[in-house]
Order: sequence, then C-alpha cells, then structure tokens
Amino acid sequence: MSWRRQGDEAISAGTSVVETAPVIEKSEATKSETELPWNVIVHNDPVNLMSYVTMVFQRVFGYPREKAEKHMLEVHNNGRSILWSGVRERAELYVQQLHGYLLLATIEKIV
Repeated sequence: MSWRRQGDEAISAGTSVVETAPVIEKSEATKSETELPWNVIVHNDPVNLMSYVTMVFQRVFGYPREKAEKHMLEVHNNGRSILWSGVRERAELYVQQLHGYLLLATIEKIV
C-alpha cells in the first residue's frame, strides 16, 4: 500500500516522513498597530465641573492633584489634553474608564 500527495513521491507503509514547519518572518512593515505608541486624549465638554475632571484624572491615572489640575486646565483652556501615551490596549482601557466617568476621551496614534 502506498500514499501519494500531489508533488510527492510514493510513500510506502512503514516509511516515516518528517515535515518541518514553515518559517514565518515578521517584517517591520507588518508590525502590529497595537505595538505603536498611542495617546489618550480628553476633550473639553460644557457639562463636567473642573473639580470633577481633576478627581477623575487622579482616580484613573493615579496622578497627584497638581498634575491632574494641570491637565484639567489644559483641557479647559485648549480644548484637549494628552493624558497618557503608550500601547494601544492600555490606551483603550483608559478611554473606557474615562467614558465610565462620562468624560469625552479618544485615542490617537502617534505618528
């Protein structure tokens, strides 16, 4: 008895066949977008009090009051502030947490 795959020689019963796994190389061009740095941005809104926004920044990011107030004032005066930069997965988590506090937050890829 023999088996044959397309392009192979006949393999007889009792003959062992060793196949090697193909080598897959990761090129720089296929680098996942999740590995690139992302910014977490909070945008100004007319609803939330400045003291509330400061408290949220302290809770979500663990910022001291002074740093949280600095970012809150940047949001208030400039319309937005970059609060954190890093991997996409963590950035998405921060945005979800900020949304949970009803703040307008987005992520943006650093180019």
